[in-house]
Amino acid sequence: MSIGAGVALLYVFNGWVGGMSSVFSSSWSFVAKKAFFQQARFVNTRQWRLVYALGVVLGAVVWRFALADGPLPQTDVPTWQLLVGGFLVGYGARLGNGCTSGHGICGLGSLQWPSFFAVLTFMATAFMTANLMAWGMA
Repeated sequence: MSIGAGVALLYVFNGWVGGMSSVFSSSWSFVAKKAFFQQARFVNTRQWRLVYALGVVLGAVVWRFALADGPLPQTDVPTWQLLVGGFLVGYGARLGNGCTSGHGICGLGSLQWPSFFAVLTFMATAFMTANLMAWGMA
């Protein structure tokens, strides 16, 4: 709920869309000189996007140390699979012109049809992957 409220306020008060893949690309605009990262939409917005990303990180830290009970969650997934999965998610976000937060929260909230179809694709892929993992096929 707080994520939805946060991106809604960001849009209502500033007209800014708070998707995380844009935050990632705008952060790279500080160091990468490739034309993609030097687009005005990344360079001109990178200051507020870094503050936005810092808020996400600090929110996780506050949750962990002030609100969460018990030990940190653990995973049995090997590191190499986490890295491959991260790469595939990043590639998909770039290919889909946005990530789940951008399309699922911001795009659906502003009633954009491309985001609707992107979210359907994300969900179908997630259902398929979860079932393959449950059946031991992946």
